[in-house]
Amino acid sequence: MKRSAAIDEFWFQYCRSSAVEGPTPATTCFGDTVEMQNNLCALVLGGIKRATASLARYYEPDGDPLPKPGDIVIVLDGLGMPQGIIEIIWVGRVAFNAVDAQFAADEGEGDGSLAYWISEHSAFFGRQLAAEGACFSETDEVVLERFRMIWPKIG
Repeated sequence: MKRSAAIDEFWFQYCRSSAVEGPTPATTCFGDTVEMQNNLCALVLGGIKRATASLARYYEPDGDPLPKPGDIVIVLDGLGMPQGIIEIIWVGRVAFNAVDAQFAADEGEGDGSLAYWISEHSAFFGRQLAAEGACFSETDEVVLERFRMIWPKIG
């Protein structure tokens, strides 16, 4: 996503309040519709969503570098407006069908069950790949990330 003045200002305010310095970090939004992005952003801001998964095929060697612990990311809502800042605390790679119930619960979506996670993520990844003329398989590799909210502070 392209940077905007709102994103730069949000980062400036964080740096000012936290005595942090550095260039504006990467941004992300979760989901593929405005409604989903707003809902998932609200879960992040509420401290319920503490993890996310993405298809490994979108990373190295031809795509973005893999996330790593310590990465700082600005979370955007469905309109591309900055809402929070997270820090990646753990990254793993597994086959989709190897994701466990604890990770599904950490994602904080729906009822938090593995069954819900499988249903929603297979549909989401299926839509992503269908747009490229590809098919999703439960053996496709996924990148799992756990994160913590660092700003605004929650709780």
